[in-house]
Amino acid sequence: MKCPYCGSDDSKVVDSRPTDDKIRRRRECIRCRTRFTTYEIVEMPLLMVEKRDGTFEPFNRSKLINGIFSAIKKRPVTIDQVSQIADHIENHYANALKTVARSSDIGGMVLKKLKEIDSISYIRFASVYRDFTDIESFVAAISELDENKKISENAEKGVRQED
Repeated sequence: MKCPYCGSDDSKVVDSRPTDDKIRRRRECIRCRTRFTTYEIVEMPLLMVEKRDGTFEPFNRSKLINGIFSAIKKRPVTIDQVSQIADHIENHYANALKTVARSSDIGGMVLKKLKEIDSISYIRFASVYRDFTDIESFVAAISELDENKKISENAEKGVRQED
């Protein structure tokens, strides 16, 4: 790290502490003995989103969160849960070292998480994401959700009966 006072490239780390999403490092220049602070952050690879029409745009966390917020309006879903969904999506692509994601894949991941959290929010998001063109496709999505709920309830009852 280059010293901001004398320009020397030689410095040592005196103290290191994590803060929020950064690491704060206190450094000391070997040549002039002056101390200075640096912040280290993890650089995520730029994620590009391929839209339905074939165009690309940079991944925008705020846009994703706003879309989720419109689906959870007046529902018992917390800001932390929404943030965890966005974190999950970002981490999924970063860990896979992928730089391109299809918008349909991102939407599918959001739907999967919303289905676990709140069924009404799931249906609201699905109505925009899947772009329902008729009543039948909307009813099919609700039926699918209802079937999954029944399967889950039956599995719980089976576990209780064995106890």
